[in-house]
Amino acid sequence: MSYHRPADLGEALSVLSEGAQCIAAGCTDLYPATPAKALPGPVLDITAIEALRGIARTAEGWRLGATTTWTDILDSSLPPAFDSLKFAAREIGSVQIQNAGTVAGNLCTASPAADSVPCLLTLDAEVELQSAAGIRTLPLAKFITRPRQTARRPDELITAVLVPETAAQGTSHFLKLGARKYLIISIVMSAARLVIEDGCITEAALAIGACSPVATRLPEQEAALIGHQLSNAAHRVDEALVAPRLSPIDDIRADTAFRRHAATELLRRTLAELSTPAEAAA
Repeated sequence: MSYHRPADLGEALSVLSEGAQCIAAGCTDLYPATPAKALPGPVLDITAIEALRGIARTAEGWRLGATTTWTDILDSSLPPAFDSLKFAAREIGSVQIQNAGTVAGNLCTASPAADSVPCLLTLDAEVELQSAAGIRTLPLAKFITRPRQTARRPDELITAVLVPETAAQGTSHFLKLGARKYLIISIVMSAARLVIEDGCITEAALAIGACSPVATRLPEQEAALIGHQLSNAAHRVDEALVAPRLSPIDDIRADTAFRRHAATELLRRTLAELSTPAEAAA
């Protein structure tokens, strides 16, 4: 088995151009998913590439490097629109997992219950992919295609997650429903980002995770919130606008009917959390 740990992005892309690699970063999902005593080779370890880690403000918005950890997210100064992502980061495993797990790794795992995905969907996130041949970007909604499957080509590496300035506005929240408080796989997740002017909702971005093969936005429910008072947002959540966008499964954690109902209720609670500060200040 060959093992590569380059310090230069160009070298890593060159290795990828020579053939498919098992890409290793935080390995918090990779090791548990490996039935053998060692990772399947050849292995490309990208943890030494400093250019892939960190958070930067750009002319277009925000850039989250691929190997940025959840602890990095928690320690960063980001606008309130990213609060949902920080709430999710606090619930991605233990502190040890948060120290090692990476933004790109959570996306490449492509689990329906990946905590970051609903939050990043509400931020209109794009995935930056690089190969030796060049760079391309994909909306996150098109990057994850189905459970455990993405649109990444074998010769490509995620180099960053991009959030446009237009989506880094407003305030946000995230809630997760599970069987216990910590270290759980989500039954349902809800993320919401709202832009408020004079107490009214002028922009809404809502997403539900763990209730479909891929986390999904709720455009009909988003439209139903526009123009209404923030204080009334939770009351305007309608299961008839939420449920058609979902396709939950029955498993050991919950059945289809429960997930469908819980998604609507969790979204109500998420919006209620966002309206609480405004009501308290009034």
